[in-house]
Amino acid sequence: MEDIPREVVELAAKGDIGAFEEIYRATSSFVYNTAFQVTRNREDAEEVTQDVFLKVHKELGRFEFRSSLRTWIYRIAVNLAINAYKKSKRRDSRQNELDENMEVADARSRADDGAIREEDAKFINSILDTLNPDHRACVVLRNIEGLSYQEIADTLKININTVRTRLKRARERMIEVFKKRGN
Repeated sequence: MEDIPREVVELAAKGDIGAFEEIYRATSSFVYNTAFQVTRNREDAEEVTQDVFLKVHKELGRFEFRSSLRTWIYRIAVNLAINAYKKSKRRDSRQNELDENMEVADARSRADDGAIREEDAKFINSILDTLNPDHRACVVLRNIEGLSYQEIADTLKININTVRTRLKRARERMIEVFKKRGN
């Protein structure tokens, strides 16, 4: 995703609906995909996406350009998605895992234009499901969204060494699960 020009951000912050729509069109897809990868649930991802843009609209006037708009929106999306995931996990322990895996495979297929076969997507997502939300967020931002370690640190407002540690632990956990499944 390309960064939004500063002029567009400033116009949106002053209430220009057209400018805000431009920000929405440029970022809504990655916000939804990020939220979905963290929450693992289509409805939660849709709700998080709405919440992200409500917050962006409300807080845009306070955006100080200390980071890129992309990083700022990523940070909001990941934080709200982690909170939604934790809330959902408390509210009900997973419903039907098969249905969830089918939703994940469907969303992945749409997001990746069919590049990942449904079977592979189910397997990958079942391994991602074993990670805690903080580790999964790092993996999603790194391996699915393609952010650098520094961008992840900026997005999550954590130390770059924490990013490295979380990614290392997440990879170790995924390898452990992969081996246990006999692959």
